[in-house]
Amino acid sequence: MIISSQKLNPKIFDRDVEEIPIRKGFGEGLLFAGENDENVVGLCADLTESTQMHLFKKKFPDRFVELGVAEQNLASVASGMAAMGKIPFITSYAMFSPGRNWEQIRTTICYNDQPVKIAGSHAGISVGPDGGTHQAIEDLALTRIIPRMVVISPCDAIEAKKATVEAAKTHDPTYIRLAREKTPIITSENTSFQIGKAQILFAPIVGKPDVGIIATGALIHKALSVARELEKEKIAVTVMNLSTIKPLDGKAVLRLALEAGGIVTVEEHQIFGGMGSAIAEFLSENLPTPIEYVGVRDRFGQSGTPEELIEHYGLGEKDITGAVRKIINRRNNKSKHYV
Repeated sequence: MIISSQKLNPKIFDRDVEEIPIRKGFGEGLLFAGENDENVVGLCADLTESTQMHLFKKKFPDRFVELGVAEQNLASVASGMAAMGKIPFITSYAMFSPGRNWEQIRTTICYNDQPVKIAGSHAGISVGPDGGTHQAIEDLALTRIIPRMVVISPCDAIEAKKATVEAAKTHDPTYIRLAREKTPIITSENTSFQIGKAQILFAPIVGKPDVGIIATGALIHKALSVARELEKEKIAVTVMNLSTIKPLDGKAVLRLALEAGGIVTVEEHQIFGGMGSAIAEFLSENLPTPIEYVGVRDRFGQSGTPEELIEHYGLGEKDITGAVRKIINRRNNKSKHYV
């Protein structure tokens, strides 16, 4: 059942649940952060409306810099501004930032430990018709391997706003992953959020879960829908929202692995190097646990509608359900090896 203490959206499973692009939450959060700290500045690579930075630009034109289509300069200029005491937020499509300017992010921002906040918009295959060249499904891997980098993947627009506001208060280089399409509102203004802390959103009414689902980003809603349907079959599932990929909330992950004995990771990203890999790395050292991965499997994206692509790449509800059943089958057939 939904954890009432998390104060989630009461219409979360309704057909008319409100849907808002996650990137819009970033735009609102940046505006709020700018209103509360005059050191917050915005820099963009010719995509202010797409990334929702136009709200900040309109309110604070003297604190906004348009770099044009020059993502490497975007990172380097922001690092210089941070060295002078500013709190820069930079935005572009995730495929270009952190994709195109990875070396500048690594060397000018993280190596120098500058508090630049990188908002990578239009991440994942749900960008849809833009096609494989613009679908960033490697960005979590690119960012989480850089020392000092904090990596956040909000589940909805409300959480994206909170993540942006909180990121503005830290000294850490930070990557915030944003989806383009409208996604269901899962949380509420009263739902807790803290960088570095995971949240349990769904859990069995009594007893321990048969399987734990750890999901991140826009696919959280599908994971919750799967848990709700499996509950009707007496299959107990706990769903964790891992909105901070790095630093990993190891205590929460370990607790869920101990309770469930098997984990399914769900992300709109390559299974190599992403959130699932982070979970596997942690558990292999602390508590070896059976894991099934729901994510893109070593393929590039392509053009299509968002929902078509989610299903085509094996990220839909039936795929999450299948992964849960596979974990249960592995437990019931310990002598059988599953590939």
